[in-house]
Amino acid sequence: MRILLAHKYHYLKGGAEVFYFEVANVLKKHGHCVAFFSTMNSENVDTGDPLFEVEGPSYAEGNIFSRVIGSRDIFHSKKNKQAMLDAIDDFKPDLIHAFAIHVHLTPSILEAAKERNIPVVMSCNDYKHICPNYKIYDGSAVCEACKGGKFYQAAVKKCCKGSLIYSTASAIEAYVHERHKVYDRLVDKYLFASDFMLRKTQDFWRDKKINYGVLKNPFDASEYEVHLRGDYALYFGRVIEEKGVDRIIAAAELIPIPLKIVGDGPDLEKLKRVVTDKNLVNVEFLGAVWGAELKEVLYGARFVIVPSLWHENFPYVVFQSFAAGKPVVGSRRGGIPELVSGDRGILFDPDNIAELASCMEALWRSPEKSAEMGRLARDYVESEFSSDVFYSSLMSSYLSVMR
Repeated sequence: MRILLAHKYHYLKGGAEVFYFEVANVLKKHGHCVAFFSTMNSENVDTGDPLFEVEGPSYAEGNIFSRVIGSRDIFHSKKNKQAMLDAIDDFKPDLIHAFAIHVHLTPSILEAAKERNIPVVMSCNDYKHICPNYKIYDGSAVCEACKGGKFYQAAVKKCCKGSLIYSTASAIEAYVHERHKVYDRLVDKYLFASDFMLRKTQDFWRDKKINYGVLKNPFDASEYEVHLRGDYALYFGRVIEEKGVDRIIAAAELIPIPLKIVGDGPDLEKLKRVVTDKNLVNVEFLGAVWGAELKEVLYGARFVIVPSLWHENFPYVVFQSFAAGKPVVGSRRGGIPELVSGDRGILFDPDNIAELASCMEALWRSPEKSAEMGRLARDYVESEFSSDVFYSSLMSSYLSVMR
C-alpha cells in the first residue's frame, strides 16, 4: 500500500510529531511505501522518503489589519491544494493519513484528495476540530463555551495565545470550516488516541454523521530499563499553567517528600519564587533535561505525577513512566484515567490539593505497593502498545475506508 502522511511539522517538535514519524516507521517496517506532505523548515528530517513541502503561514507579523487580512490562507489555501494535487499525481497514494493540518496546511489539501477520489483518515491528537484553541481550556479552566457553534467565544475570551488577533482569526477559521462542512465532507474516518476524545467529539458533533475510530499510539517500552525503586517524586514536562505544576508544589507543602521538577516553560520562574518564598527545601527544579539524562532522572524516581488541568488526550509522559516501571499519580482529566487505573497508579482531582497530597503520601509510604504498580505498568505498556498491536489496528482503520 502507498500511504501519504500529511502533518504541519516534519521535525520533532513534540509528541504529535513523534506519533507522525512512528506511523511512518511502522508502515515501512511492514513493507508499505510512504511519502510526506508538510511545511518547509530547515529542521525537517530526512527519512529517505519523498517529502512534498509548502510554505508555512506568516500571519503573526505586521500591524493588526495586515495580520488579520494576511491570515486568510489559514482558512483555505489554493496553493496548498494545488501542491497536494501535484503530490497525489506524483506519488499516487492509495490513502492519505492526515494529522494536524490546520492553519499551516489547511483542509484545502483534503479537497485535493476528494477531487482525486483518495480516501482520507485523520488522526486527532488535540481538540482543534471542535475547539478554536485546541485544548477545551481557556487558560484558567476547562471550557466548552464554543460548543454548539458559538466560536465567537474564542475571541471574547482571547483564549488563543492570550491574543485578540489569534483568537479572532481562530474563531473565523472555525466558522469558515463549519460553513463549508469541512469535517462532514472531507474525512472518511476520524481516529482518536483516547476513548475520552472520541466521546467528547461525539458530544460536540451530535448533528454530524461521522465515521469514528480509536487508534491508540504505539510505544516502544524496550528503549527503557525497569527500575522499581526510587528516592523522590517526579514531574517532567512543560512548566505551563494548564499542566498543573503549581498543584504539585502546593501538595509538597502539605506532605514534605522529595520532589524533582524537570522542564522549562513560561511559569518556571514564578513557581521558583513560590518555592523560595515558602522555603520548600524538598522541591528541586532541574530545568530542561532530555535523552539519556532524562532517563536517569526518571529511573531514580519512585513515582511520577501528571497533574494536568486540561483534557490531555494521550500524554507520552505516562508511557515513559510506565516503561521505566514507575506508577503514575494522574489527574482525572482527558485520556489520563484510561491509562492510570488502580493497579498502575492513583487518580486525583487536580483541584483538590489535599487529595493529591494523600495520593503522593500513599505511594511514598509504601515502596512495595509502588514497585508492584510499576511492574504492572510496565507489563501493560508492553502488551497493549507494541508496534504489532498498533499496526493491526492501523490497517483495520485503513482497510475500512478503502474504495
